[in-house]
Amino acid sequence: MSAEATNPATPGPVVPTVARRKARPRIDLRRLGLAALLGNAARGRLPDAIGHVAEAHRAHYPDADLEPLRRAYVLAESSHRGQMRKSGEPYITHPLAVTLILAELGAETTTLTASLLHDTVEDTEVTLDQVGEEFGAEVRYLVDGVTKLEKVDYGAAAEPETFRKMLVATGSDVRVMSIKLADRLHNMRTLGVMRPEKQARIAKVTRDVLIPLAERLGVQALKTELEDLVFAILHPEEYAHTRELIAENTARADDPLADIADEVRAVLREADIPAEVLIRPRHFVSVHRVSRKRGELRGCDFGRLLVLVNEDADCYAVLGELHTCLTPVVSEFKDFIAVPKFNLYQSLHTAVARPDGQVAEVLIRTHQMHKVAEAGVVALGNPYAQAADAPAADTDDAADGERADPTRPGWLSRLLDWQKAAPDTDTFWSTLREDLAQDREITVFRPDGGALGLPDGATCVDAAYAQYGEDAHACIGARVNGRLATLSTVLKDGDTVQLLMGQDPASEPSREWLEHAHTPAARIAIQRWLATHPTTAAEELPAPVPSRPVPEPQAPAPRTASAVVVDRPEAAVRLAGCCTPVPPDEVTGFAVRGGVVTVHRMECAAVAHMKGTGRPEVAVSWGDSSGCRVTLVAESFGRPHLLADLTEAMAQEGAEIVSATVEPPTQQRVRHTYTVELPDAAHLPTLMRAMRNVPGVYDVGRARHQ
Repeated sequence: MSAEATNPATPGPVVPTVARRKARPRIDLRRLGLAALLGNAARGRLPDAIGHVAEAHRAHYPDADLEPLRRAYVLAESSHRGQMRKSGEPYITHPLAVTLILAELGAETTTLTASLLHDTVEDTEVTLDQVGEEFGAEVRYLVDGVTKLEKVDYGAAAEPETFRKMLVATGSDVRVMSIKLADRLHNMRTLGVMRPEKQARIAKVTRDVLIPLAERLGVQALKTELEDLVFAILHPEEYAHTRELIAENTARADDPLADIADEVRAVLREADIPAEVLIRPRHFVSVHRVSRKRGELRGCDFGRLLVLVNEDADCYAVLGELHTCLTPVVSEFKDFIAVPKFNLYQSLHTAVARPDGQVAEVLIRTHQMHKVAEAGVVALGNPYAQAADAPAADTDDAADGERADPTRPGWLSRLLDWQKAAPDTDTFWSTLREDLAQDREITVFRPDGGALGLPDGATCVDAAYAQYGEDAHACIGARVNGRLATLSTVLKDGDTVQLLMGQDPASEPSREWLEHAHTPAARIAIQRWLATHPTTAAEELPAPVPSRPVPEPQAPAPRTASAVVVDRPEAAVRLAGCCTPVPPDEVTGFAVRGGVVTVHRMECAAVAHMKGTGRPEVAVSWGDSSGCRVTLVAESFGRPHLLADLTEAMAQEGAEIVSATVEPPTQQRVRHTYTVELPDAAHLPTLMRAMRNVPGVYDVGRARHQ
């Protein structure tokens, strides 16, 4: 059977539940199980065993129709009758407990109905078709999704395929994962009957995959309790120490958080802002993390203040009052209302300091934001409620997991895309774990106003593949906040990113990009291309341009420039090679050995040097401007075929390349130096413009030798 339990008398991890809402009487699942064995309730009457579920459900949905729950319970109880959990309790206690967890989070009736039935198809004679006939296509779909997950072994060898199926099922309808998470939470609560090694194995899978998924789905209430249960199993000594710290703080006579809460209430009353101010104790893992970060803990470190208001504008009004009347810690301010987290979370975060130096963190949000912060996607209700014909229309596709959930978070859509592209199970598994390990997401903006959600640490390579998919192979560079940047540039939250795309259909990614790709979408796309182009990939240099001087005809000896008029009869004239002046540059001359006058551009570094040594200038000016030699420097991003494209563009403008040098690349940037002959100096601006228009070239200028 899929659900496992423990005998209450068996020692196991016991995690005190942090109070997040008004306390309910503790539910005796054994008593409920015995009630279930007494048989079905009278037709039309709600069975006593699900009274707690009904009460919790009606707290969120006062007008909910409880008839589907009654019928689902009757079917589940009769189907599971005679089955027992390993603790000796009636099996029906498990689906009841899972459904109660979801009801308290605010799940809608369809989810609760499917939750009551989530083990019937797997563990009893009930068929999916029977579920569909009795409860409709939506419930059938959810039960089928959970059943597919339960049928897969969680052994180490099966994990990758297990979670690929889990991902597909979750992406088709996030309510499937909601039920799965609640199912895992109840099993973790009752894990003590298992052998220690099995407890550890289940706890590790929960830690590595299910907790990150709960975080990404925004179901913080489940995530924090799962974290504490895993902490107790995998790190019993640290757990015991943390529990002792919390117990010692609870026993203290003074509570600085309570004092600050009273002060905050007084400030908001004075400002006439209706608000509820609560103290939110940190859960065990959170206390442990804070203790490792700060060392010795003080009273304010064991919890945070939560301020709940009615409207979004009230959140900012509260913030203003707190920062005005108390001492704010400005560095702790974060606005997740204007820019919500990737898991739907919205709140203002700030902190205020007491005279004794203690700092209290404060969370400010509306009641609706708080509901979503606790329950995440569970709080979104039925995503298909607005389309009455959707269930019937999607019934056939549901079996293949192709239905798209309109409430699906953007990160989940991306995961679904790359899991299809993963070439093998091992690649899928490694990239899944890497992606789930990213516990923070940033938002970057496109020039057109659109936004991209990326994991913290993402680069321009990741942004390119997030925006263009496999067309990003043609990306040649980027501008970040208006400035040119390499594709390896790490992006920050709020950056504006303009991706520069080449026009060459044969453009290809560089193996070097793999070093800068952090998202599965980017890594898998690059790996797939490299795998299908082994010859090209094997021949590819670290930078796809030569790193040695390009063999070109040798430059002729310095020549007299007939276009220059020198105020010194019979003097030979030579254009300086350090700055290669051409009309209409402002120029000056200096006499050198042999009576030769060298002509320099006025801004040339050599001019300042010779003036500094007292060497007299010779007046020079331009005469006939036909024909000239000039040295140009091009800055570009490295890409295949760039050198060929650039020299072709120069040839089309009538430039004769005398010499060319390409320096070794630095961070994907390449510097080219060309000395060219032009038939007409007036054509130089046109040549430079043509060079800049070559994809990958971002700047062209005259050489400035030092």
